[in-house]
Amino acid sequence: MKMQKNVLMVRMLPAGLVESLASHCHLMGPLTTLDGSCLPDGSEKAEVLLTMSSIVTGRALIDALPALKLVICYGSGMEFVDSAYLQQKGIALTNAAGSNAGSVAEFAIGQILASCRHILSGDAFLRSGVWKGNSVERYPLVSGLQGRRIGIYGLGEIGTQIARLAQAFSMEVGYYSRTPKRVDYRYLESIEQLAQWADVLVIAARGTPQNYHVIDANILRLLGADGHLINIARGMLVDENALCDALEAGQLAGAALDVFEFEPEISARLRAAPNTILTPHVAANTHTAQQDQQQRMLDNVLAYFAGRPLIGKAW
Repeated sequence: MKMQKNVLMVRMLPAGLVESLASHCHLMGPLTTLDGSCLPDGSEKAEVLLTMSSIVTGRALIDALPALKLVICYGSGMEFVDSAYLQQKGIALTNAAGSNAGSVAEFAIGQILASCRHILSGDAFLRSGVWKGNSVERYPLVSGLQGRRIGIYGLGEIGTQIARLAQAFSMEVGYYSRTPKRVDYRYLESIEQLAQWADVLVIAARGTPQNYHVIDANILRLLGADGHLINIARGMLVDENALCDALEAGQLAGAALDVFEFEPEISARLRAAPNTILTPHVAANTHTAQQDQQQRMLDNVLAYFAGRPLIGKAW
């Protein structure tokens, strides 16, 4: 008798992925609660749990699944998964690290261009009717990207791609991460040194407890009145009140954020802050990135049941 491949999804996944999974496995879910109660019939036999980085996947749910052997995150983040508890119980954890790196990196470059070159405010300037031609009312000059310093906090898959693209704009690249990498970019030994050195500070690090509000008032002060902050990582890394203080006081040239601490809720103060570009967590929203993330999840489900090595296994 053929062994049943029992898979449980925490939230509804994209329709094409659900169809593919259902053709290979006994797919259950989505869940109505995250505390391990009200599980679908047969969940006690689920060996694989499919979740997302934005969903709390904690001990109560893990303990409610006695057959669980593998947790797979859709996307590259894993910050709301109790990874330490999974490791303690010998349950494998994977994600789709790197699958959306190109899309997120190109979006970050778009944020840098939009913020440093005042693209949105230039659009508003034209639409307001103030512009009467360059000889009469000229839009203020701004600094370009050539020769400016881009500091990247977190030189993983995404940070590395951002660095590569930034070099095409003749930017000088520096970075800070837990350990130096084998790259030609300048290594700064702390986030403070990176902020003081950089003209543009890009946040591309993981959303870990150690990184909570790592971008605070002191970091913003070091970045300075000519500096731009770009965040395509996780909202929790930035102290949004401190950011608003800096923007309102003219102590920062601009900020472009695609992620927020309490998304989708965005504070009225941040919405009203000057020189900001706010987008709704869409850096990875390309056909290529989403297809690659879905394929990675499917590949790891099939690899697990076939006894093959997992892709991107955390341990």
